[in-house]
Amino acid sequence: MGWIAENVESIKSMKIRDTLSQLITLGMIVSMALIIWKALMCLTGSESPVVVVLSGSMEPAFKRGDILFLHMSEAPFRAGEIVVYNVEGEPIPIVHRVVELRISVTADLLSFVGERKADQQAVHEQENTGKVDILTKGDANDVDDRGLYAYGQYWLKPQQIMGRAVGFMPYAGWVTIMMTEKPIIKYVLIGALGLLVITSKD
Repeated sequence: MGWIAENVESIKSMKIRDTLSQLITLGMIVSMALIIWKALMCLTGSESPVVVVLSGSMEPAFKRGDILFLHMSEAPFRAGEIVVYNVEGEPIPIVHRVVELRISVTADLLSFVGERKADQQAVHEQENTGKVDILTKGDANDVDDRGLYAYGQYWLKPQQIMGRAVGFMPYAGWVTIMMTEKPIIKYVLIGALGLLVITSKD
């Protein structure tokens, strides 16, 4: 009986060690994914190097479910390029095309209205800074994005731009869309992945 008890304890001990080992492996996989994501953020200069197109507003250029690869450079923005931007109070970024640019108008500049000479000087100084306001629009939309911006905002600021589209992968983001629209799928996939890692044999 003592021999059997010892073997049972030995088996239990091995199972615990195996489970801990698999949990550590799972933790390492998650950590590696986070490290890769952070490295991509540094390399691309974008807080979100990869985004999924969630609507058909950019068809035919990009379709729902396409994955976009982003890069953020110091080059001036140009009308016609596709950008991804954030709207204050909205959690999901928007992928649309730049349709118009203008010299950024600040409160200081507006305060000079009626004083022509000072106004001209302020405009000249603003041009030298290279700061611009940005107007965007979806290719498939009839109107520009002013209705999507924050209340009272009619132009985007450069700091709202998350990145510029430099490449894409068709339809590769449909899994993300399904997990967003039906969270139960996300939890099932995460649970299945965790179970697979924990129960897999070396």
